Amino acid sequence: MRLGGADVDRRTFLASAAVTVAAAAFAPSDPDAITRRVARAGGVRVGAGEVAAIRTMTTALGDTASELGGAHARHLVVRYLVDDVGRWLDGTYSEAVGRELVTATAELVHLAGWMARDAGETGIAQRYYLHSYRLANEAGAPEVAATSLRGLADQALDLGYKGMALRFADAADHTGRHLGEPKARAYYATTHARAAAADSDFATARTRLAVAESAMNRAANSPGTSWAGHYSPGRWAHEAAVVHARMGDTLAAEQHIEHALSLGLDRRRTRAMVLADLGNIRFRREDVDGAVDAWTEFVGLAEGVHSTRIDRSAADIAVRLSSVAGKSAAHVRELLARRSPT
Repeated sequence: MRLGGADVDRRTFLASAAVTVAAAAFAPSDPDAITRRVARAGGVRVGAGEVAAIRTMTTALGDTASELGGAHARHLVVRYLVDDVGRWLDGTYSEAVGRELVTATAELVHLAGWMARDAGETGIAQRYYLHSYRLANEAGAPEVAATSLRGLADQALDLGYKGMALRFADAADHTGRHLGEPKARAYYATTHARAAAADSDFATARTRLAVAESAMNRAANSPGTSWAGHYSPGRWAHEAAVVHARMGDTLAAEQHIEHALSLGLDRRRTRAMVLADLGNIRFRREDVDGAVDAWTEFVGLAEGVHSTRIDRSAADIAVRLSSVAGKSAAHVRELLARRSPT
């Protein structure tokens, strides 16, 4: 509950996080943790209704963040976690309810981490991710634990810590390798491929990407009810494009990212990020007009999205366009100059 008001230096925390994961990522869950919670619980009585409420709020707030960015209404997640969920965790419940309650809390804490990261609060995001991992491990929820490790890997990639990213990604892939949901297995294997490609281990990147593609081919078209069931073919195609681009195959990267857009990406923030990447890939392929077209659409979608990742993309596009002539490029530069960062 104290995480909402805390923050730490990113380098210090990433180093300590790496040590924590190295020691705990493959450790078995504590089978008595929920029993101890039940034994010490008091206060309000908690049942399946409270668990369902947490999951409903996590879905609603997560959908909003995916559309408008993690910096939008982040305080609502923190207040709900502290004011309502904290009270329920200290309440009275059965062991079965306790296990679901802790799992649902881990999901909400993960969302808090994702939103903090997208809002640029790097240190607190790392703490949320690790706390989500510990809660999920306590509840025996490997899918949520793997997703938290995946979040740490993704953040380490953003910050340029390639070795740590690979360690987190490998741990996520290992933790989720036996899950029944193919989309979940693809989610973690693709993150492992991205981290390996960033670390120039292209053999591992190709192997894990092939595993992820095979899993996605077996996945149902519907979102499903699992925690990672939201990982769509479009999102996979986008991440696969990033892997191919890292390995220098810009043609495959462009084909994958155009496929992602053709499948439909239902979140404004997500589609904006994909278009930014498409423009970068086309720019590398010397298709300047195609890059400007993608970035023009990006600017329109990014309007009103509160996300530091969108801000970074906008700044990167502005730099690339500084040497490009023409009315379309000038128009995009003008729109980017007027855009206020988060």
